[in-house]
Amino acid sequence: MNSPAHTPASNDAGEHKVSNFLRQIIEKDLEQGTYASRRWAGSPGDAAHHLKGEPDPAKIRTRFPPEPNGYLHVGHAKSICLNFGLARDYGGVCHLRFDDTNPEKEDQEYVNSIIDAVKWLGFDWAQIGQAPGSAAPYQASDYFGFMYRAAEHLIEAGHAYVDEQTPEEMRANRGDFGKPGVDSPFRTRTVAENLARFREMRDGKLDDGAAVLRAKIDMASPNINLRDPAIYRIRHAEHHLTGNTWCVYPMYTFAHPIEDALEQITHSICTLEFEDQRPFYDWLMERLCECGLLAAPSPKQYEFARLNLTYVITSKRKLAQLVNEKRVSGWDDPRMPTIVGLRRRGYTPESLRLFADRIGVTKSDSWIDYSTLEGCLREDLENKAHRGMAVLDPVKLVLTNWAEAFGSDSYLEACTQPALPHSALLEGQTPPADRVFKIGKEVWIEREDFEEVPPKGYKRLFPGNVVRLKGGYVIECTGCSRDATGQVTEVHAKVIPGTKSGTPGADSVKAKAAITWVGMMDGVRAEVRLYDRLFAEAHPDAGGKDFLLSLNPDSLKVVTAYVEPSLAAAQAGQQFQFERFGYFVADRIDHTQDKPVFNRAVGLKDSWGK
Repeated sequence: MNSPAHTPASNDAGEHKVSNFLRQIIEKDLEQGTYASRRWAGSPGDAAHHLKGEPDPAKIRTRFPPEPNGYLHVGHAKSICLNFGLARDYGGVCHLRFDDTNPEKEDQEYVNSIIDAVKWLGFDWAQIGQAPGSAAPYQASDYFGFMYRAAEHLIEAGHAYVDEQTPEEMRANRGDFGKPGVDSPFRTRTVAENLARFREMRDGKLDDGAAVLRAKIDMASPNINLRDPAIYRIRHAEHHLTGNTWCVYPMYTFAHPIEDALEQITHSICTLEFEDQRPFYDWLMERLCECGLLAAPSPKQYEFARLNLTYVITSKRKLAQLVNEKRVSGWDDPRMPTIVGLRRRGYTPESLRLFADRIGVTKSDSWIDYSTLEGCLREDLENKAHRGMAVLDPVKLVLTNWAEAFGSDSYLEACTQPALPHSALLEGQTPPADRVFKIGKEVWIEREDFEEVPPKGYKRLFPGNVVRLKGGYVIECTGCSRDATGQVTEVHAKVIPGTKSGTPGADSVKAKAAITWVGMMDGVRAEVRLYDRLFAEAHPDAGGKDFLLSLNPDSLKVVTAYVEPSLAAAQAGQQFQFERFGYFVADRIDHTQDKPVFNRAVGLKDSWGK
């Protein structure tokens, strides 16, 4: 069998995958041929549709079914990597399906952002044999006609009825964990009465909330989700795809298993909050398979623990509040845990896929420390982010003997440094071209690299001490100038000729420290946004507390910096390591070569709270 068209970066497929309970289930199903009899007619459909098809070339089918009512976040990234990754590893296909059953909350903007996020993460939902990128996502709304037909069948078979109790009456009669529910007075309606009333719901003759269609199961069930759950409700609302065709819409718990079955999904993987809904999922599949509407074997639902990440909230409502109250600049603010935010922050698809693999899949809730996510980004960028020097808090360094040493104050000398140090190169990796920048009489250095009265152990610039300008010369500090307020305006030093890095005399003078710098003649002014964690507390909304009180006041600091020429030539979205400071990205929205803007993605090491 050919490899699925949606396989991401090829090196992923050959990686060793750690076993988990989902892999064990899939491997057992493949070994036992649980789904070997399935057929696939080339598109989703009912039993009769798939009967006309060929044996399914996909060994398994999974799905990622987001509701298009918001931007995806890091928890969704885990689910995307899980579902698409399992399909990839077991010769299957993963479907991207929009669960657009709630017309009042959905928008094409969210549809487009979800498609972009899945593609950016490196996945594709094309069927086996189709070219990558050729397939359109599926939509739950494509199946509204079948869902309505299935609902009428349940009525005809005595498995559903129209209930016209008020929402308050339904809630009271449902009971609780210690008290069984009470049958609705409408539960004994005849099939003919229920069909007629349901069609009146469909035809817009009843107001929103006036009636619902309920499955008839067991009002005394210990699982409250089986106490005649609602499966259709009235919504006089325009749908972003179907317009005003429908004024009745299926509930998610009814739509979800049907969508899976029509798409011939084998393993329907969702988070633990849906575990109590699994008995209804199985009940509905049994009812619709026994009458021949859907093809057997039916899909099975499996649940895993959602991602709980410290210093992060993933509630859509709370994320929307941050945006709406302008606590952040938008859904793609680099401090947001959204995929668009992480991307703008400088995270890579490879780092998020590594993170998803590293945290694994379990059935029990646990917390992942935010440093694990940051570590995956460092690990990914270490071998591919070109190095460069930047000065974030600049002060002028004047080499007072420059003309004496080189014949002219205007003399400039080229310096080179590797774009990737030898230690960062992978086996067989071709080294990129060296960076070239110029040193002259005046350069920018970090303000913290000079102390007139140095603290104990300080090895950088202070009067009488020698340091190396990285990639350039060894210099000896002679003092400084200050303004009327006492602020240092210039640091003074003498260059020591014959000590340039890479030349035979480079080691003739020993320096205990090397500092980063940017030449004043070819350095470029840049805006640098120093992002940090959005929240100052590991669990910002624990115990129902106001999460806004945990916002980190230092989550963003904007500085005017100077960067070396290689950084000024960056393309939007390109990642770099600013030597000594961490990993940065040229902002994918605001950065231009005329006005460079860089975002800090992550520091060189985890120093949070230390």
